Amino acid sequence: MHRRAALSVSAALLAAAPLLSACGSSPARPGTAAVVGGERITTSAVQAEVKDVRAAQNRSPQGPALIQATAGLERHKLERMIQLALLERAAKDAGVRVSTAEVEAERERKLEQAGGRAQLEAAALQQAFLAPDQIDVDTRFKLLRDKLYDHYGSQDKAVEELRRTAEKLRVELNPRFGSWDPQQIGLGDKGTAWILQKSRPEQPVAGA
Repeated sequence: MHRRAALSVSAALLAAAPLLSACGSSPARPGTAAVVGGERITTSAVQAEVKDVRAAQNRSPQGPALIQATAGLERHKLERMIQLALLERAAKDAGVRVSTAEVEAERERKLEQAGGRAQLEAAALQQAFLAPDQIDVDTRFKLLRDKLYDHYGSQDKAVEELRRTAEKLRVELNPRFGSWDPQQIGLGDKGTAWILQKSRPEQPVAGA
């Protein structure tokens, strides 16, 4: 998927694939991975995200190990897409926004911290399962999340607001991907609540 950073959720995620499209259908409809607030996340969009990561992993010297360690990549990508949609709505309701300049500044900070583009891309791939063209959208995700935490004065209050947003929008998941956990704001079963993790500086990649 060809992504460009610092776009709105509709632009950033629709730029490369038909991620969200208005519909009133249930997730059981063929080609639908989930429905959030009446907008569907397509299975093809999830698969495109996975394909980009697998291609990057295959180019990496650690490719086989990275692929083996990310067997649940499809679920992780879907979970992240759902969480971003919820973040965008919660941020809009709270009057919180992330500008293009802020994403660009954070990108430059990360590049400097990592020691260059190659090192940053290696770290993103190994630590966060991100293909190079997914890094900026992930940066926007984290900036939105952390701004929302700051807006409500604490992580706990922001998370409660996100839960209310998810309840208001209704998250419907295709059973193929498991179940939605409203408490964790993520996929149930083996899902991981990445949305609850405050951003920390990226660790350098050994040997990068």
